[in-house]
Amino acid sequence: MRSRVLQVVTGIVVLLILIQFFPVDRSVPSTEADKDFLNMHKPNHETAMLVINACYDCHSYKTNYPWYSKLAPVSWWMQSHVDEGRENMNFSLWGNYTDNRADHKLEEAIDLIEAEEMPLPVYVWAHSGAHLNEQERKELINYLASLRTYHDE
Repeated sequence: MRSRVLQVVTGIVVLLILIQFFPVDRSVPSTEADKDFLNMHKPNHETAMLVINACYDCHSYKTNYPWYSKLAPVSWWMQSHVDEGRENMNFSLWGNYTDNRADHKLEEAIDLIEAEEMPLPVYVWAHSGAHLNEQERKELINYLASLRTYHDE
């Protein structure tokens, strides 16, 4: 029995070491700084920090990766979330969105922030700076709503 447990533990350790040789692709395409959301809209410092802390890691090419994001399989899981976030809305490419698309992205963001689905709870758990209290949540929602071109009738 003890020999079997040792074999299993050894197998797991070897597997964890081997998967480190399969890193994720963190390459970032070149972008135009003037198309970045914050550069285009120039919010006040406090609001900019809310957007950066709560949104930019997953929704821009300005992701700050913590040390543990270099360890597989955590790296694979995190990069998957970042890729999905960028696909859904990318603040680094904001200037490429049509007015209608940008408005729709803002509307979706507001809905997700109101429902407390964004930032993702698992992200907030690992990044306490992304936690939005009720006042910050309202401030961010109001700011995003002020940028909307088309408003619901």
